[in-house]
Amino acid sequence: MMQPELEVGATVFSTSFPVERADLARYADASGDHNPIHLDEAAAKAAGLPDVIAHGMYTMGLVSRAILEWLAAAGVDARITEFSARFAKPVVVPATGTSVEVEGKVRKVEGATVEIAVTAVSGGERVLAPARATLAATLSTGLWTTAAGESTGPVNQHQVPHAV
Repeated sequence: MMQPELEVGATVFSTSFPVERADLARYADASGDHNPIHLDEAAAKAAGLPDVIAHGMYTMGLVSRAILEWLAAAGVDARITEFSARFAKPVVVPATGTSVEVEGKVRKVEGATVEIAVTAVSGGERVLAPARATLAATLSTGLWTTAAGESTGPVNQHQVPHAV
């Protein structure tokens, strides 16, 4: 397993996800949330919205996907232990579709955990603010290496962190 080098403030991933109305219909079917503001342009506009909007949890799902894809690409065996966000603006999805750009920066590295500050933008607007995820290494793999080359997490299953 690879150990990504992490430095507070460093960007660790940046990706873009296309969002189309068909995606919202599939999400509505999967989640059971068939609120018409997510599916019907006339209903969304009648509610005072500029157009159909994505489900908030769909947007959060895109963020968690970005994090998990980064971990997989880096070869890191870790899990998301905390994830929080405030919905700042809706993701407006016109008939032609849109995209959500997601970027993660290292906010804090402590032992086997890393906190990532996440920015999610659509249509030039920040749609989640603030958004943060805490990641924890499993005990069977190394996790993070600081810019100075120091390992900050357990390296193998025989090296378990302990109090000093």
